[in-house]
Amino acid sequence: MSAQQASAQQASAQRRSAPTVIVDDVHVVYRVHGSGTGRGSATSALGRLATRRTLPGTREVHAVKGVSLVARRGEAVGLVGTNGSGKSTLLRTIAGLLPPERGRVYTDGQPSLLGVNAALMNDLSGERNVALGCLAMGMSPEQVRERYSGIVDFSGINERDEFTIHMPMRTYSSGMAARLRFSIAAAKTHDVLLIDEALSTGDSGFQRRSKERIEELREQAGTVFLVSHNNTTIRETCDRTLWLESGVLRMDGPTDEVLAAYEDFAKGRK
Repeated sequence: MSAQQASAQQASAQRRSAPTVIVDDVHVVYRVHGSGTGRGSATSALGRLATRRTLPGTREVHAVKGVSLVARRGEAVGLVGTNGSGKSTLLRTIAGLLPPERGRVYTDGQPSLLGVNAALMNDLSGERNVALGCLAMGMSPEQVRERYSGIVDFSGINERDEFTIHMPMRTYSSGMAARLRFSIAAAKTHDVLLIDEALSTGDSGFQRRSKERIEELREQAGTVFLVSHNNTTIRETCDRTLWLESGVLRMDGPTDEVLAAYEDFAKGRK
């Protein structure tokens, strides 16, 4: 190996090991406000958010409690935990959609959150949603045209009927819509891709294509966070897993070790 090749490999290794997400002692608190005169207006709600003012009768939900972690380029990180454990809240905070009550989140690049409720326009066709979704991610019209067929094929939307992609989104099942969302998002290389239960639907072919695409993103030095209630998907996709429970990071380590502990815990709750 030449000195130039060795230097290039070393630079690549350093880039892959660079942090992309740092979560430093993050706390996230939801406030549920009681009804009352003036309390339901948009103006008063924005005022409370800006000043963090708590009104009498307000109920606080401490959804994430002092979570700290570092994720690096090329990692696929799974998140597991029982319902309401704070997984989706943590992803939304990393994505910049929820401000932490305390602590800080630092990201290198723009995180992209892909969830089961990602916006698609029900009155428009799947075809139009593909185009709009790609344009919203910053693609040019030429890039949309180049990648359109690949996105549709990846989603499997047209496997039974070649006209399905031209039908309004409101005619799609939740599984079809979720597959299309992931296919649109996967058409672009992301610095940090946050996936919230978007791989839970689809047949074995779609699952295989999804895992292969996640591996490609990692090879391109992207970082992937994956929330799933399917532990098999986590095992096959992620080499590191976080276990959150009641907002607390209970464990952070190799996937097999974390899932073994989590599954023992889940059995004990039954």
